[in-house]
Amino acid sequence: MITTLAFHSNSELLEGPVFDHGNKLLYFVSILDGLVYCYNPETKEILSVKLDSPVGCIFILEKKKVVAASKNGFFQIDFSTMQKEFAFQIDLPDHVRYNDGIQDSKGRLIVGTMGYPNVEENVGQVFSCADGQYKTIIEATTISNGLAFSKDDTVLYFIDTPTKKVAKYAYDINSGEVVFDSYVITFKGEGSPDGMCMDNDGMLWIAEWGGSQVSKWNPINGLQLDKYKLPCPNVTSCCFDDHNNLYVTTAKSESSKDTFGGGLFYVELNKI
Repeated sequence: MITTLAFHSNSELLEGPVFDHGNKLLYFVSILDGLVYCYNPETKEILSVKLDSPVGCIFILEKKKVVAASKNGFFQIDFSTMQKEFAFQIDLPDHVRYNDGIQDSKGRLIVGTMGYPNVEENVGQVFSCADGQYKTIIEATTISNGLAFSKDDTVLYFIDTPTKKVAKYAYDINSGEVVFDSYVITFKGEGSPDGMCMDNDGMLWIAEWGGSQVSKWNPINGLQLDKYKLPCPNVTSCCFDDHNNLYVTTAKSESSKDTFGGGLFYVELNKI
């Protein structure tokens, strides 16, 4: 395994990496800076568009076009023209912002919220947005974080970070409704689960805030299968590229020895 630093710009909190497999582009955000990034791994070109409030996550529309969920609304961004345009907003309290999100196979935008500027217990929700409408599908969360769908679209895995658990919900792809099933993974070490993604075998790869690693888990039996160390404590999220290698986002910590926190890393699990 080879881990390299792909990008570092003194960001406090990088998050939400999403890989566009069709166009071989990586998107991610710097939440508190309101920045949305588009990175071309082949040319190393990196573009950024700044929004006027913290941005939690992005959803891919087409080549170089995304929707970003910022505190002041969802914005459509075109990295070909570097233009942004307001799309819509959910009726949110002033003291919350968007955090992690995922798109289901029907195109719904699933996005969670959390307290801002202060974390507040149980003020978050997870919303489902489609065709100009939205509804709450998970209530009373604290730090709505990682989301991942099973390959057959029947299960939504979800992380509310302070619980230190991964929850399993039955998911109805036709209605977009969820029903809580059980907690399938429990973290007992230093790290708390943050963002996550699923590999081709249905295993969950989970970034550990405070744990200096991405860990691999079997959601069927709740067992940890592997772990991959990063050179900084706060690991925020991860996604696979078209080589089944990992892009990993991180955040700064309070440690004076934390040189690399806030960087984007590439973890080469397979030779290119």
